[in-house]
Amino acid sequence: MATILITGGSGLIGSALTAALQRDGHEVRWLSRTAGVRKGVQAFAWDPERGTVAPNALVGVDHIIHLAGAGIADKRWSVARKRELEHSRAESARVLLRAVKAHGAAPKSFISAAGINYYGAETTAQVFSESDPAGSGYIAHLSRLWEEAADEWTPTCRVVKLRTPLVLARKGGGLAKLALPARFGLGAPLGSGRQWMPWVHLDDLVRAYQHALTNAAMRGAYNVCAGDQRTNRDFTKAVSKALGRPMFLPAVPGFLLKLALGELSRILLGGSRATNAKLLATGFTFRYDALDAALKDCLG
Repeated sequence: MATILITGGSGLIGSALTAALQRDGHEVRWLSRTAGVRKGVQAFAWDPERGTVAPNALVGVDHIIHLAGAGIADKRWSVARKRELEHSRAESARVLLRAVKAHGAAPKSFISAAGINYYGAETTAQVFSESDPAGSGYIAHLSRLWEEAADEWTPTCRVVKLRTPLVLARKGGGLAKLALPARFGLGAPLGSGRQWMPWVHLDDLVRAYQHALTNAAMRGAYNVCAGDQRTNRDFTKAVSKALGRPMFLPAVPGFLLKLALGELSRILLGGSRATNAKLLATGFTFRYDALDAALKDCLG
């Protein structure tokens, strides 16, 4: 069994992944702002702003999973917030890499979260693959910086980047926020409603990380999204249906979202599809590849 160090381990994805890895018999450690034992996991202190990592966190580590990052949609994108988004993803990966080199640690792999918005928040007919370049706009810029920092680990160990879309979970995450209006019969498309919404069930995302840990042939970026991708209008209809609620309201005008959220509104009003063919070629299969089944599991 392996020793696995996780940043961002207490979050939605990290908590579910930790539980799955522990069930498999692995030793899981977290890097956290404060040291201690939480949820049966030993947490070691690190401070990405100051560039410090507890040396004993790295002793005997076989794999590192980098999930740390400030919430993309938690606040408006002010200049300061953008700096925080970038630092929490890219610079934190560099802080950890410097610590690994300084303390002579030898992980076999560095597996990093990444964003499906690497391709930008534009609505097009194109289905993007991992060979496509980064798109335009801030979210694509952030995603590119995030992945460039992960790629700096390549001379040290194997690097895998899992480009993640909206995560559907039974508790918490983006689905809970999207479903809240629909629970009261107030579900409505956003803007044109024609923007695509790639998604993945949390259980499948956890399995993708487990798959990346055990499949030494995996390297580089992979789109981790289910095949049944729909427009915002159809996605909202499916959420309302899963909750047994009607959807009759007109679309929320895009200009209102722009007034309320500023530049952040782009990731709600735009989006394209992405293919998961590269991930499937590694032998991975999705348990929740159909949206209706995934929503039934999460909302039913």
